Amino acid sequence: MRASARLAVERRSGPTGRTRISRLRSDAPLILRPTNPVRPEPMQRWNIQGPGTTRVSLAAGAAGPIGGDHLRLDIEVGPGAALILRTVAASLLLPGPHGRPSSSEVAARVAAGGTLVWLPEPVIAARGCDHRAATRISLEPGARLLLREELLLGRHGEQPGTVHQRLRVTVGDGPLHDQELHLGPRAPGWDGPAVTGGRRALGSLLLVDPDGAPPIADRLPRAGVDASGAAASGAALMPLTGPAVLLTALADEALTLRRQIDSALAVLDHAPPPAGATVGAGTRSMPRSRGQAHAAAMGRGQPGKFS
Repeated sequence: MRASARLAVERRSGPTGRTRISRLRSDAPLILRPTNPVRPEPMQRWNIQGPGTTRVSLAAGAAGPIGGDHLRLDIEVGPGAALILRTVAASLLLPGPHGRPSSSEVAARVAAGGTLVWLPEPVIAARGCDHRAATRISLEPGARLLLREELLLGRHGEQPGTVHQRLRVTVGDGPLHDQELHLGPRAPGWDGPAVTGGRRALGSLLLVDPDGAPPIADRLPRAGVDASGAAASGAALMPLTGPAVLLTALADEALTLRRQIDSALAVLDHAPPPAGATVGAGTRSMPRSRGQAHAAAMGRGQPGKFS
């Protein structure tokens, strides 16, 4: 099955400056629906909780993706517009009847002054799946981004399938963050100490704020992270250029992972940054192979070659 969905939002002119949906098209099993806020929303520091922000949810009209499926989502946020995009449930990656891999793509563009908050529910790699996921986000200078990702390696008591996952974020013409993970039985060494350390839940939180990402030095202890950026719990919190902040986390199960990310997000969003705040120079994080993935999460990743 091949399916695609496209979502574009723009800011209306006038004193209210509300964001409106200018394009919404989706094919089953990708179903986009405008929604109202139903829970406390993140990023109070951005002041996007009012009616001027558009909220959309992505629902799955069928199980999967399963082997042989190819799904694509395109997102465009216009100048000054604000979009909060969620999924309504976890995604379960499943093997197909013919042994073919599945794939999913997300391509997002955020214009200057635009804001994208992308909060998908966890992805679960069920036994036997073979999935490739690519997320590419292009930010113009002055754009803001909050991106959350969670990956669970297998259901309870189940060995996982194979997942090849890449996230690439650029600002202007330059790379901000480019990370590639290959996990599961077709990736030798994936559960060794250099990658997941035998843990079955991993996630990340990327915050890009041109007005100044929160200074993290005084917030590390409250996020359960020590001064080196590492934590016994398997979390790492690092400043990037942008300004931006990256959290990566490993856990034994989904609930612990979610609590780690929720706690870090609450700490980072606790207060607005001081005027003129800057963040120490960072670098793109790009674990290009199995052994580099965990090293990059601990702040020792080596930049790789961009394709």
